[in-house]
Formats: sequence, C-alpha cells, structure tokens
Amino acid sequence: MDVNVVVGDTVRESDGLAKSSRNAYLIDTERPAAAIIYKSLLAAKDLWIKNPSVESSDLISMTRSVLKSEPLVSEIQYISVESMATMKAVSKPSDSKDGTTISLACKVGSVRLIDNIVLKH
Repeated sequence: MDVNVVVGDTVRESDGLAKSSRNAYLIDTERPAAAIIYKSLLAAKDLWIKNPSVESSDLISMTRSVLKSEPLVSEIQYISVESMATMKAVSKPSDSKDGTTISLACKVGSVRLIDNIVLKH
C-alpha cells in the first residue's frame, strides 16, 4: 500500500479539547468536563519538561490521575507513550530520538474521545 502520513498539529477548541465531530455527542454538562483530557496531557508534558529522563509509567500515572479527578470521565480505555517514528511503546521518552507521543482514549459520559500530545526537543 502506498501511504504518505502527514503529521500536523491538533486543532483545538478554546478550552483545549481536540476538535472532533464526536464532541457534538457530549451533553451540556459533559462538554466542559471533556477539557480535562487536554489538561491531563499537559500535566504529563509539564512533568517531562521538568524531568526529561522521566519514566513513561510516571507520565501515564500523571495523566490517569488528572483524568480521574473529573467525575464525568466514565472510562479510561488506554494511555500510551510511544515513539513517533515507530509508534511502539517506550519505557522513557528519552529512548526515542525522533520524539514521543502520549496518546489516550477515554469516555466522557458515553462519548469516546481520543487525543495526544507530542514530546519533542
């Protein structure tokens, strides 16, 4: 298969939520709660900025902790830290010379939302 992947910045709403057609399924009380997704990724990125040799498990724990602080997050399906070059899990972001992505999927109410953030020097 001849495939060309073009990486671009995530387009976000003013509160940081990634723009998605799925956002329309969020009810009025869920929409503001969904902003916790980006906040959780930013918390992990801040941890990495303060300690570039941090373990991926610590980044995942930070992300999970922030997500769990929002009662309307009904399920965390996955949180992963992977190499941008291979999309394979890494034990430390510093293990990947091409940059690292923290990605997640969770449900806010019954709506499954996905997001990611890039860690790259």
